[in-house]
Amino acid sequence: MSQPIFDTLRSFPAGNGRTGQLHSLPRLEELGVGPLARLPVSLRIVLESLVRHADGRRVRAEDVERLARWEPAGARTEEIPFVVARILLQDFTGVPLLVDLAAMRSAVARTGRDPGLIEPLVPVDLVIDHSVQVDFWSSPDALSRNMELEVRRNRERYEFLKWGMQAFDGFTVVPPGVGIVHQVNIEHLARGVLESNGVFYPDSLVGTDSHTTMANGLGIVAWGVGGIEAEAGMLGQPVHFLTPDVVGVHMTGGLREGVTATDLALHVTEMLRGAKVVGKFVEFHGDGAASLPAADRAPVANMAPEYGATMGFFPPDEETCAYLLATGRSPEHVERCRSYWKAQGLFGMPRRGQIDYTQLLELDLGTVQASVAGPRRPQDRINLPELGQKFRDLLTLPSDRGGYGKPAGAIGTRFATTIEDAPPPAATGSAPREAPAVAAVASPVTLGHGDVLIAAITSCTNTSNPSLMLGAGLVAKKAVERGLRVAPNVKASLAPGSRVVTEHLRNSGLQPYLDQLGFQVVGYGCTTCIGNSGPLDPRIEAVVTGQDLVAAAVLSGNRNFEARIHQNIKANFLMSPPLVVAFALAGRVDVDLTAEPIGSDPQGRLVFLRDIWPTRAEIASAMKAAGDATAYRRLYDDIAGQNPLWNEIPAPTGKAYAWSEASTYIQEPPFFKGLGPAGEDFPPAPGAVTDIRGARALAILGDSVTTDHISPAGSIKADSPAGRYLMEKGVPPEEFNSYGSRRGNDQVMTRGTFANVRLRNLMVPGSEGGVTVHAPSGERMPIYEAALRYQREGVPLVVFAGQEYGTGSSRDWAAKGTKLLGVRAVIAQSFERIHRSNLVGMGVLPCQFLDGTTAASLKLDGTERFDLIGVEASARPGQKITLGVTRSDGRREAIPVRVRIDTPIEVDYYRHGGILPYMLRQILAARA
Repeated sequence: MSQPIFDTLRSFPAGNGRTGQLHSLPRLEELGVGPLARLPVSLRIVLESLVRHADGRRVRAEDVERLARWEPAGARTEEIPFVVARILLQDFTGVPLLVDLAAMRSAVARTGRDPGLIEPLVPVDLVIDHSVQVDFWSSPDALSRNMELEVRRNRERYEFLKWGMQAFDGFTVVPPGVGIVHQVNIEHLARGVLESNGVFYPDSLVGTDSHTTMANGLGIVAWGVGGIEAEAGMLGQPVHFLTPDVVGVHMTGGLREGVTATDLALHVTEMLRGAKVVGKFVEFHGDGAASLPAADRAPVANMAPEYGATMGFFPPDEETCAYLLATGRSPEHVERCRSYWKAQGLFGMPRRGQIDYTQLLELDLGTVQASVAGPRRPQDRINLPELGQKFRDLLTLPSDRGGYGKPAGAIGTRFATTIEDAPPPAATGSAPREAPAVAAVASPVTLGHGDVLIAAITSCTNTSNPSLMLGAGLVAKKAVERGLRVAPNVKASLAPGSRVVTEHLRNSGLQPYLDQLGFQVVGYGCTTCIGNSGPLDPRIEAVVTGQDLVAAAVLSGNRNFEARIHQNIKANFLMSPPLVVAFALAGRVDVDLTAEPIGSDPQGRLVFLRDIWPTRAEIASAMKAAGDATAYRRLYDDIAGQNPLWNEIPAPTGKAYAWSEASTYIQEPPFFKGLGPAGEDFPPAPGAVTDIRGARALAILGDSVTTDHISPAGSIKADSPAGRYLMEKGVPPEEFNSYGSRRGNDQVMTRGTFANVRLRNLMVPGSEGGVTVHAPSGERMPIYEAALRYQREGVPLVVFAGQEYGTGSSRDWAAKGTKLLGVRAVIAQSFERIHRSNLVGMGVLPCQFLDGTTAASLKLDGTERFDLIGVEASARPGQKITLGVTRSDGRREAIPVRVRIDTPIEVDYYRHGGILPYMLRQILAARA
C-alpha cells in the first residue's frame, strides 16, 4: 500500500506498557479536515479506514474530506470507498464465491498466465454452518446422525473448500459442527481492534450473509454484501456505498421483568421498518443502550436486515469490553481495545444531544412487551396476548388481503392420523438414514389449523445470548417438574450457535430437561432458520397437504418468509427460545398464553405460562453455574479436533481447480467463457453498452418479493427443472440435498431461479410457483423453460416488480440466476440494498418506476414488448431513461424510469458486464 497522504500516524499507549501507532482521528480534526466530535461513531470508524488507506488511488483526499464534513441532512450523491479489514463467509454463499475465484484462476490459466495472480488480499474466514439439516431429532444420537449425513451429502463441496484452503493464502475454514457464522464471529473471530506492522485499527468486515450486522453489537462496523461485492473486497477493491443517512435511536429506561432481548429485537424491527430506515445506518445510544449487555445488543444488531438498515450499530463501551473478556479474549487484548478506542474518541455510549444524526427516534425500553412476529415477515410483530386472535383473524381473512381464506369455524376442525414414535438410539457405527427413523409403535394424533408442527430453537440471533438459552432451559425444567410433555406431532429441535451453548446448558444442569421435551441437540448450524428444517413425518405431511392445513412453526430465528421454514407450513412465528419451548408444550398458536393454560399436570391441575416462566434472578443464578471464559478458549482453540469427520476428507491440491463434468455440486460457471464478439474466451476490453429493445416480460411480480422467491433455499422438488436435471445426471431424489448446498453448480441454480412454490407471477393469475406465459404463443410453462425458449429466439427479457424487491438473504444467486436466464433489466418500485447492488454486479440493469407508476397502473399483462432507451447514450448514476411499451394491438407508450446504478464505480461494473469481468480485466492489465 502506498504511503497515506494525511499526517495522522501517531503513537498511543496500547496497554500493558506497550506503545502502538494509529491513524489519529483527533489529529485529522486538528488538520482542519472536518469537525469530527459530533460525527456519528459508526461514520468515524469508516473515516479511519479512509484515512489509513488514502493514497490518492483507491481512496482520494477528497473522499476523506467529504466524509469528515458529513452533514446530517446533506445530499447523498457521493460514494465512500471503504476498505474493510476482513471478509466473512458462510458455506452456502462462500462456495459459489470460491467457485468464482477458481473460475477466474482458470480464465487466467487459459491466457497462459500464472493462476496465482488471483489471490485474496485481506483475511477471509468461512464458517460451514448452512449445510446441516434436521433429518434426525428428539433422540440422543440426533447430533451424530445429522453430522454424518451432512458430511456424506456435502463431501464434494467440502473437498472443494479444502482445495481453497491450500490454494489461497489467508483463506481459512471453520469446519462443520462448530457453530453458526455470526455467533462464531462475535465469540471468536471478531477482535474489536486489529494490528498490522505495529499500526492498530478498528475491526471491520463485510460478509456474504445479511446478518453480518450482528457484529455491530460489539461496536464493529460490518454489514452483509453479495458474494459478488465480497469478491471485489477480497481482491483489494474498496466496498463502495453511497454516503448514508444515520438515524439515531435514543434509548431510555430498561426492559421489564419477563421481557427478553428477543422481544426488544422484534420491537425495534417493527419500529424501524415503519420509520423507513432502508439503506441507512442506525446508531443506538443513550442510557438505555448503555444498560444493555452486549449479548442483548447482538440480537438487535442481527435484525438490521429485517428493519432494512445497512447497520444497527452500538458504539463500543465497557459492556463491549466485558463481553470480549467473558468470551475468552485475553485481558491484555481487551485493554488494548479499550486504550485504542479511547485514544480515537470512540469509547463510551453517547448521550442524547452529543451526536448529530439525520433523524432522531426515541425508544423507552420499558414499553417493550413480550412478542412474536409473523406469520410471514419479521417486522409483523404481535403482542403475545394478541397472537391467538390474530391467527384466527388471518385464518378466515381472504388471501387477497393477506389471510388464508378459510371458512368461518375452520379453527375447530380436526383430522385424525397416526405417527411413529421415536425409536431407540441406533447402534454405534450404524449408517445414517435419509428419512427420520421410525418405530413400529404408532401414536394416534389429530391435526388442525394452528397446530405447531415445528418448534426450533435455532439461529445465531438468539442462541448467542446465554440468558435466552438458559431461560429456555429453565422453562423446560419447570415444565418437566410439572409433568408437561410435548405432543408427538411437534418436531422439536435445538441447534445451538456454538458448542459453548451446550456447555452452558450442561453445566447449569438444564440440558436434561430440554432433552426430556425432545429438544435434543440436532446440530451446530442455522438449520430451521434457513429452511433446513428437514422432513416432517410423512403421515403428518399427508394430512397437512391433503386438507390444506394452515399449520405453524415456532422458531427463535430471524426470518419467516413464505415457504422458507418448510414448504408445507404456512404460518411461521419468530420468538424467544423460552417461548419456543412454551408453544411446543401448548402445541398450537391460536392461544393467549398470558391468560390460557399451556396444559394440565398429571393431577389435572392447569399449568400457565406464568407458572413456568423464569425470573431474572433464576436466570442470573443459572448463569453463575454455566461457565466462564475458559470454555470459550478451550473449545475454540481446538476447532480442528472437534470434527474427525472433517479431518478425514481429502484436500485436492494445485493452484487451478480440476473441474469435473461429472460433478453435480461444483461446475465452472460461464461468466468468463465466450464473451468476445467471435466467441473468444475473455476479451481484454468490454463491448459497447447498448439499449434494450424488443424485450419480453419473464415475470410480473408484486410487493415484498424476497430473494427466497427469486433463488429459493430449502429442498429441491423432483418435478422441478432442477430436480429433473439432477435425475438426468443419475442423482436420486433422496440425494438431491438442498438448493443452498448446490450453489456451486450454475446448472442447478439457474433452474432454481424464480422456482419458489410461493412465487406469484401476475402474468398467470391465481397460480403459485415458477410458471409464466410465453409470448406471443400464449403457452404456459416453467420460467426456466420459457427463458431457454426466449434465448433460442434471441429475445431479451425483463422482470417487473413492486415495492422492496429482493428483500431477504444476501443471495448472489438471485442476481446470477437472473442474469443466466437472459434477464437484461429489472424494473421495480423499489429495491432492497444488497440485491440492487448484486444486479448491477452481474450486469443486469435495475430501473425504478417514478412515483405513482407501477406495473399494475400500466396494466401490464405480459403480452407487451418493451424497450429501454437512453442507456447507450450516457450511462451514469441515477439517470432517467425511457421504458417503451408496445401493446399487443400496436399502441406505444413511453414511461420515464430511473436507472438504479447509484455510483460511478457501478457504471464501470455495468459497462464491463459485471464486477467479475471488471476485476479480472483490472488484474490482468495491472500485471501485463
